[in-house]
Amino acid sequence: MEGRRSGRGRGRGDKQPQHMGNEQETGDNQNPETGEQVATALTRITDILTHLVNQQGQGPANQHENHNVGEDKALERFHKFNPPKFSGGPDPDIAENWLESMGNIFAALGYTEERQVIFAVFQFEGAARSWWNVVSAKWEREEIPWTWTNFVNEFTEKFLPPLIQEQREDAFIQLRQGSLSVAEYEAQFTKLSKFCPDLVSTEKKRVRRFLQGLNLKLRDALAVAQVNTFTEVLDKTQRAEHARFQLKS
Repeated sequence: MEGRRSGRGRGRGDKQPQHMGNEQETGDNQNPETGEQVATALTRITDILTHLVNQQGQGPANQHENHNVGEDKALERFHKFNPPKFSGGPDPDIAENWLESMGNIFAALGYTEERQVIFAVFQFEGAARSWWNVVSAKWEREEIPWTWTNFVNEFTEKFLPPLIQEQREDAFIQLRQGSLSVAEYEAQFTKLSKFCPDLVSTEKKRVRRFLQGLNLKLRDALAVAQVNTFTEVLDKTQRAEHARFQLKS
């Protein structure tokens, strides 16, 4: 009897490890499923992090970098025109020529007014740089807009004071062709006319003032010609001058 009980006990004991083995086998069958879920979750987290990183790359820092690149290219284009330096000084002709050169360059580039001011003052040296430091501080303090018009007003007030401008006005009023060629006379006329805007405020006034300064023979040659624009009067005057040279030769 005891032996039989012992046999049954051993039988049950033999079955117990087999049952435990089945549970272990069931657990192993669930592991691939769990691992798959973990892998899927990790993939989703990775995708989210990648998206966030890409969004940050398009944020203010990246915009600032692109802005700097744009400024560098704009400055490079500006320097291709070989803009002159300006160090100040008492000679109004130097100041006037520098300002005219800057205006011509910016007209070709088409930059914003603020960028025009920034690049123009980049060419300042010595006394001109010291003067601009004072002006820019005033602009910041008084919140004056960085426009080309405001810059020109400040520049002319400093380097082309009222006395100089009055002298330029007188020079324009008294301007006559004399021994100048038509091209040379026109260059002086255009340069000085900006100091007397009221005298050339319309196309008609500009044409009349130009004709008044011409030599008498050229003026007579245009007396019968009908001209309505400054371009027309300049073209006809140069043609008349050329015809006179041909007659002389």
